[in-house]
Amino acid sequence: MNTKNLIPLSLLYIQYNLEMSFFFKLHEMGLLEILTVDETKYVRPESVHEIEKMIRIHEELEVNIHGIDVILNLLEKIELLQNELISVKNRLSLYES
Repeated sequence: MNTKNLIPLSLLYIQYNLEMSFFFKLHEMGLLEILTVDETKYVRPESVHEIEKMIRIHEELEVNIHGIDVILNLLEKIELLQNELISVKNRLSLYES
């Protein structure tokens, strides 16, 4: 696998001043995909935004890993409901016109 487009996990835990176990716990919960190439752990660049969101929830709100999972699931459901509401409003406006 080409590691050119991957970010070493060691770079992230140093950059964010976190223990490596935090990232492994996220991986165990299914919140983070960690790739292993030649015994080096990597994450995909597109995961960085979600990782930063989880770090903010963990540090600023002092939420544990299980709480992060619950919060992310609720945020996803809210987004789906908002999209559904927009769709329903758009269909309703067709009938009102």
